[in-house]
Amino acid sequence: MTTFNKIKNALLLTTITTLAGCTTVADMAGYDTATLNTDAAKNYSQVVSSANSQGAVDNTSATAIRVKRVFNRMKPYAVSANTTGVPFDWQVTVIRSPELNAWAMPGGKMAFYTGIVEKLKLTDAEIAAIMGHEMTHALSEHSKKDAGQKILTGLALQLGGAAIQQKTGLNDEALGLISDYGLDKPFSRSQESQADAGGLRLMAQAGYNPESAVSVWEKMEAANGRSNTLVTLMSTHPNSGQRIAKIQALLPEVMPVYKAAAKAPTSTTTGVTTRTIKRK
Repeated sequence: MTTFNKIKNALLLTTITTLAGCTTVADMAGYDTATLNTDAAKNYSQVVSSANSQGAVDNTSATAIRVKRVFNRMKPYAVSANTTGVPFDWQVTVIRSPELNAWAMPGGKMAFYTGIVEKLKLTDAEIAAIMGHEMTHALSEHSKKDAGQKILTGLALQLGGAAIQQKTGLNDEALGLISDYGLDKPFSRSQESQADAGGLRLMAQAGYNPESAVSVWEKMEAANGRSNTLVTLMSTHPNSGQRIAKIQALLPEVMPVYKAAAKAPTSTTTGVTTRTIKRK
């Protein structure tokens, strides 16, 4: 049976809009966790090698040292939060670039750009907010779920496109916009909200004040300089105002976690709390 037929049959058994369904379809198409992590590790190695050849990998600046200190403090909690069944080889590379960016690949391969730390004048806790957000993207396997969503979206349009065109008169270009803004975008907004929530918990467990996540997005909003209704509607990310409101609503849940972590003894060499980390 071809991959296409397997996916087509899966559509009859699963609900397109569920995250679990997207994951199942992605697995069937070869996007399983182990494969994605392995491929990501190879790509990450190439990215780091390329950056290193251009002198863009930063291992020595005060910014790089701070980012890695925060990463090392949060890593044990990310390891504990991994429920994928596949161990992650967590790693962060600091890239010397003015860009306001940070990202995580499947399997825990991360990059942090000096620009986001230096231009926004981030505190360690604000670095932790971004770090936790990106860690949660990896832990939640959003790359795999996104792959499954794209497969399902493409197949749904392929199976129903002719009927839609006949009834509505929409051409292929218009159907492409439906695919982009009608199906993919809300799913991505959901991922972003999940990453925000998971990031708050990770930073709280590591002893960083979750309230700093609010100031991160206030700084991002100020750096962006404007709020456009159309951009907000079409964006894959919630706008800063929506994001801040959701984060503030979650603070009562995670502040007790932070306060407990803040009271725990901390290693003077690693910055990691010495209390027992319970695996899920």
